Parts: sequence; C-alpha cells; structure tokens
Amino acid sequence: MVENIPEPLVTTAPVADPWWRGSVVYENHLPSFRDGTGDGVGDLLGLIQALDYLAGTLGITAVWVGPFFPSPMLDQGFDVTDYCNVNPLFGDLGTFDRLVTEAHARGIAVIVDYIPNHTSDQHPWFVESRSSLHNPRRGWYIWASGKPGGLPPNNWTSEAGGSVWEPDDRTGQLYLHSHLREQPDLNWRNPDLRAAMLDVLRFWLDRGADGFRIDVAHMLMKDPELRDNPPSPDGAANPWDLQHPDFDTQLHVNDRTHPDLHGVLREMRSLVDAYPGDRVLIGEIGAMDWPDWAQFYGSDLDGLQLPFAFRLIETSWNGVALADALAGLDGALPAGTWPILALGNHDRPRLASRLGKPQARVAAMLLLTLRGTPSLFYGDELGLRDQPVPRERQRDYFGLREGGVSRDPSRTPMPWDSSPHGGFSTADEADLWLPASVDFHHDNVARQLAAPDSMLNLYRSLISLRRSSEALRAGDWTLETADASTLAYRRRSADDHKVIALNLTDREQVVAEREAGIVVLSTLPGRSPAEFAAGPLRLAAHEGVVIDVRSGTSDGST
Repeated sequence: MVENIPEPLVTTAPVADPWWRGSVVYENHLPSFRDGTGDGVGDLLGLIQALDYLAGTLGITAVWVGPFFPSPMLDQGFDVTDYCNVNPLFGDLGTFDRLVTEAHARGIAVIVDYIPNHTSDQHPWFVESRSSLHNPRRGWYIWASGKPGGLPPNNWTSEAGGSVWEPDDRTGQLYLHSHLREQPDLNWRNPDLRAAMLDVLRFWLDRGADGFRIDVAHMLMKDPELRDNPPSPDGAANPWDLQHPDFDTQLHVNDRTHPDLHGVLREMRSLVDAYPGDRVLIGEIGAMDWPDWAQFYGSDLDGLQLPFAFRLIETSWNGVALADALAGLDGALPAGTWPILALGNHDRPRLASRLGKPQARVAAMLLLTLRGTPSLFYGDELGLRDQPVPRERQRDYFGLREGGVSRDPSRTPMPWDSSPHGGFSTADEADLWLPASVDFHHDNVARQLAAPDSMLNLYRSLISLRRSSEALRAGDWTLETADASTLAYRRRSADDHKVIALNLTDREQVVAEREAGIVVLSTLPGRSPAEFAAGPLRLAAHEGVVIDVRSGTSDGST
C-alpha cells in the first residue's frame, strides 16, 4: 500500500476544451492492476483505491478501464456475455457507480471499454442465434454455408490462428469469429443488432461514463460478398504485434475496414454527441497508412474524435523512421482534429522490453511531448518488462492455441511496494490472476517514488511539464532535424516555445545548431536544469531534453 502520496510536481494549468485534448489517458488492465477484495484478481475496488495515485502522484486525467463485463474470461474479458452488467469477479454496478463518482471528484474521466465486434459464444444472443435458422436473432451474427467438399466460405484467417469459420452442427452452417472460436462476430448490418448495441452505449453514458474506447473499431463491417483475402507478398509475421503467425499470411482487405464501417461510427458519434460534457470515442484501429487512418475522423469530422495512431508503435526506433511517421501523421491529420498516441498497450510487448530501460525513458519523453493525447499502458511508468508466464498459469487463451502467442507476459500484476506480490494482492501466490513480476522488489511504486531519478519520477515530471506548458499541451508541432541517431522537433504556442531533442542511441550525439535556451528537463538521472548558449547541442547516451527557448536565431525567439 502506498502511503503519503505527494502532491504533483508542478501546479497544473487549465486544460483547453474539449477536455480530452489536454488529457493524459491511462490504460488500466483491470485484473492485473490492483486487487481490492483479496481474491487475487484486480478489480474495480482496487482501481478506486488507486485513484489518488493516478491523479495525485502521476497526474493522470483519464482512465481507460479494461473490460469488466460478465465473461468466461477466455480473452481476459473481451468475450462478453452481458454488456450491461459487471462481472462479480470485478464488483457490481454499484462499484462502477462509485468509481465514476470518486474518479470525477479527482478530475479523472472514466473511459469504458466497448466491445462491439464480437461476444462470447455463451452470450444469450448467440445461444438464440445458433438454435435455429429461423430464430429472430439468427441474423445478429454472421452465418454462412460452406463450399462443396467441406471447405469454409472463404480463406479468411483468425487472429488466434486458423480459419475464421467454425462449423455448427445445430444448423449445418458456419459462424464467423475473427478471434477465438468462442468469440462469434456480431453482424452490424442487422438493424436490430445495431439498435441493441447502441443501447449499450446509452446504458453506460447514463451511468456517467465520459466516453468509450472502441475495441477493434476497424473490424465492424466485413465485405458482404465474403470475398477471399489476397495472400501477403512476404507472409512475414508482424514483429510489433502479438498475433498468431497464420494471421499475417494474407492481406486483410475484405474481413475488415469495409467503407460501410464509417456509417456505423457516424451513428455512434451522433449518439455520444447528444450527451453533455464532450463525451469521447477513442477507436482501436489497426496500424495502417496515414490517409486510411485519417478517414476514421469521418468525411465531415463526424466519426471518431480520437482514432489511435498505432502506426507509430510499428515504427523502427531511429530518427529518420520516426520523423517520417510523425510527418505522415501530421500531413494526414484533417484540419481541426486531434490524434491519440501510444507507444504500448495490452496487445504489444512492453516498451522497456522492446527498447531497453534507458531508451524507454527517451520514449516517455517522446510520447509526452508530441502533439496529441498520450495514452500510457499501466506499469510503463515504472519501466516494467515482459515477464515469462508458465503455460499452466497463462490466462490468455490465444497463447494456448496451437502456435499461438500469449500476451500474458505484458499483463502481469502492477507492483505497488516491496511486500509479497508487490502489494498487488493479499491472496496466496497460487490464487493470483498472473504471477507477480520478478522485478517487483525494485520496480514498484513506493520505491520509485522515493528515488528522485526513477522512471516514475521522470513520468511525473513529464506529465506535470506537459500540463503546465501551453506549447506541449496544445501548440503546433514542427519537425526540426532527424538522422538515424537523433530526432528533434518544436512545440510552439503564442507565449511558449519548446524544443525537444532525443538521442536514440547508447553513444553521445550532437544535434546541429540550436538557439540559446534552458534545458528544463532531461531523461538523464541527476542532470539539473541549465542554461546554454546558441550552438551545437551535445546529448549524452540515451538522453532526451526539453528546452525552453528564450532567445537566439530569428526563427527561434519568442
């Protein structure tokens, strides 16, 4: 338990409207975050207990709550059996209501995970749908007859491996599942299903939700003719993601992102806009070319307010590649819109595992100084790494399928202190949702709070600086210089001018001619803020700096 939580490092400035433009979002993977009831599983009560940490210590202003609905938990809650209730494992509706009240009292918005593409095969809707060809809910899911010779309707591959089509003896047809076979896909072309799913949004909005993160928003509409996907030219597995190798053997052009999708998102947006308080839709969409990503804002900016820019996650860690990706994002961004950015999430290897801890500090500076709403994955602020999970302890059924890849290593419990299990739970070790991190004795909240040079205190400083800086929070973004080893860019508003320079290597680097200014923050432990004259800027190995530009060249004075 974390005691004596200190105040934020810097007094926060007012946040520009709408609220989500100036927010910092924190992804909470619920079963692994904090156990409030002592049964070994993180829950809503544990999240409530952690709100002071999120708001007072870290400076978070929005929490995305992972799935908490009734579920068999084969996909850690993404296999839903009731969209309008709470899994007893996590609490009840009263606990959710308390979460909203207590979060709002601390200035934290609550983002609910909305899972519109699929349900559990135990959902009452699917039980009815599979019962008869003529059941009124038959068309709520995607059914088709097989081809001659026992072949499936098409060649589409599942993210869990194998065909997306599962035969069902009850009616002799096959149902479509883009993920596990226990997760049948909903048919958003059916008006009754669409109406029922929009009612789900109303249910949580009426309970005070500030918005939704829409799971696999790009997958809701498939090709109505069920045409085959073409093969992938190289068939290579995506090194940035955790998916079954089968999935990357084809180009997924017909099993997702059909143009009709944008009409569905427009309906969702219209519904959300009818509620007060700038409710927001955050879309999980696949990493795609920037012009395709930009379409999710809607032709009249009536789509998603915040589609995730996941192509940034899938960018090589060098200055040229990052500069190209950021310039592409900026060039594709429709006028008047705003991106949401992430460098990690629950489906990816952890940041510190991908880059190493020294560069994970540089990545934190990148994420929290870019133009857009940053989204942090729980534990990244501690530099948590992926932890091996024995097969017999795995919870992710994707990893238990033949050839499957488990995402459990990036979802292990949040360590709060040096007590048993990192203070995540008082339960016996065998009852923990997943095994505690082997690093919890030194990578935990209490210990890092007490260490001025820790990763946690770097995140705190970056978030506080962002919230107090108009340039970082809402200013323009301009690329300055980039090469294989370094990246530099400007953030600028009317009265605030910052330059961010990042060394992406383990050797000293020099960034070309710079204006005079003050280094207000460095990723290096122990480096104090300092003034420097105009001229080349030397960056130590693994160093990133934020410079407050005071005077200098003609384009740099403020």
